[in-house]
Amino acid sequence: MLYLWIKALHIVAMVCWFAGLFYLPRLFVYHTMSEDDASRERFSIMERKLYRGIMTPAMIATLAFGIGLLMLAPAWMSQGWMHAKLTLVVLLVGYHHMCGAMYKRLARGENKRSHVFYRWFNEVPVLLLIAIVILVVVRPF
Repeated sequence: MLYLWIKALHIVAMVCWFAGLFYLPRLFVYHTMSEDDASRERFSIMERKLYRGIMTPAMIATLAFGIGLLMLAPAWMSQGWMHAKLTLVVLLVGYHHMCGAMYKRLARGENKRSHVFYRWFNEVPVLLLIAIVILVVVRPF
């Protein structure tokens, strides 16, 4: 029963984290397209609150519950799909921190990227989510 509770909480935390990972780069698109100081300030506040108030706590919870699951099912660590999944999770954590650096740069007015870059950047977590879900559900190796 404990395993199921931890698994449920892991999934909820992961959904919250991905919601932020999908939305923050979209805010970057709008931020870079804004033409007045009031809009840029509003987007900076939204980005900071999303990153610090939702995304980072959700990432920490996702990782904590994931570690809890691995502690309850240590045999998974000997399976290739789990190694691949954990590699993708490490990339996702890196992406998360890249988003943090980007929101800080935008807040300081130091952005050198176009809204088109952020539109493409926004697709990265989609690809990682697809790969992670396939690895967990299908367990191809």
